[in-house]
Amino acid sequence: KMDENEWKYHGEGNQSLVVSHCQRCVVLRFLKSPPNQNKTPEEILHHLQNIVDFGKHVMKQFFGENYVHHGEIIQLPLDFVRQLCLKIQPERPECRCDKDMDTLSGYAMFLPNLTRLQTFRIPEHRPILCIEIKPKCGFIPFSSHVSQEIKHKVCRYCMHQHLKVANGKWKRPSKYCPLDLFSGNKQRMHFALKSLLQEAQNNLKIFKNGELIYGCKDDQDCVSDWNDLARHLKPFFFPSNGLVSGPHCTRTIVKELIHVITMALLSSTDACRAGDMKTVPISQGRSYCEASAFNKELVRNGKHKLESSGLPRGCLLYKTLQAQMLDMLDIEGLYPLYSRVEQYLEEFPEERSTLQIDGPYNEAFYEKLLDLSLEDDGTVAFALTKVQQYRIAMTAKDCSIMIALSPCLQDECSEQRPVVLTSKSRFTFSVSVLDLDLKPYESIPHQYKLDGEIVNYYLKNVQAKDDPVMSNLFKENEDCTLVLHKV
Repeated sequence: KMDENEWKYHGEGNQSLVVSHCQRCVVLRFLKSPPNQNKTPEEILHHLQNIVDFGKHVMKQFFGENYVHHGEIIQLPLDFVRQLCLKIQPERPECRCDKDMDTLSGYAMFLPNLTRLQTFRIPEHRPILCIEIKPKCGFIPFSSHVSQEIKHKVCRYCMHQHLKVANGKWKRPSKYCPLDLFSGNKQRMHFALKSLLQEAQNNLKIFKNGELIYGCKDDQDCVSDWNDLARHLKPFFFPSNGLVSGPHCTRTIVKELIHVITMALLSSTDACRAGDMKTVPISQGRSYCEASAFNKELVRNGKHKLESSGLPRGCLLYKTLQAQMLDMLDIEGLYPLYSRVEQYLEEFPEERSTLQIDGPYNEAFYEKLLDLSLEDDGTVAFALTKVQQYRIAMTAKDCSIMIALSPCLQDECSEQRPVVLTSKSRFTFSVSVLDLDLKPYESIPHQYKLDGEIVNYYLKNVQAKDDPVMSNLFKENEDCTLVLHKV
């Protein structure tokens, strides 16, 4: 018998809402829709089945068996769903209430709670820490289709920060740069993680026993008190109470946390088919971002070369980056191909299902993604392959990595359990990937427009201020005098 009081609000995104069980390590995921635009139960079931199939047949091939949890679809009593909706509604952030939870179909996805350890059982009394990181895009575009040179020097994330601050989404830009995290260089990775802890935005959250203790509940509600975080984490890292409270204690605990996250991110994962596919050489792109605070600090100190150690081939960050780099043309090179597909669909709308734009996401769909050829033969087939690869890349650029940690005693550790050590503790851990829904085909025009807005804002309001020549070019409504000098 389902009891809505056994479930609690867990969080939500643009398309779905999640509740977790108070005792069991499971969650339910419900679709959302705008008011008065409810889909039929059949449409809801089809949508959920596509999500499950995409995780099972596509993303699991890229990331590995143990790290993609596609879940299953279940049907629930409608009365339970309605009561649950009423129970959690007061807990939902106001900015998310523009869409309603689906209470009419009864269908939901049944998934493991990724804030808990996934690879094996642990004693129920053992505390669990979970760090959720949304790493974003870890490479600089290398495509010849890029029209603005700045895109070959400054990463998308660092440029986008300035536009987000200008639009009021965040109060100040973060010093985090994804290229530092994806560098494999521990010094750069530590700097990136410290920057995330300083300005978490929606790129980092920390849970203790499933409860959010650090990060943003929504766009405006951010908690970033390191001292409070240290109080939560002290029993994990210094169980014998070897440190007193104070700034030194806080800094030490944060340093230990960053070390643990780094080692978990660099750990090897299980084998997956994509690991054997022909990959895009990471060396094709620049390995650092000129806007990175770490890079700027090096330049100030007279150093001009960033060390990039490279990621271990088996680690999850490496596989994430390879999936991201399926975006080989950049949105500027991709958009004309999208337009080619759109023109074809206008002439032959009945072909949409044959082209598998809306699924099914099966083995055949995955096989087509493995063609990395960039020789455009002018066909719709070539254009569609690049469009689908771009959608996969966008999904990988927006996924979240979940690192669950639990303290373990020395005699409990075995070769089957991955372990990371700190100065006073040892943790067994699991790493999982979250937010792997395929990005909508219809979102490509928005991405093209947004890319232009990000780049133009950065050129006009950030780079221009750093470059007096550029600044003069962007000054409006001012008379200009051309001065000729004799050569």
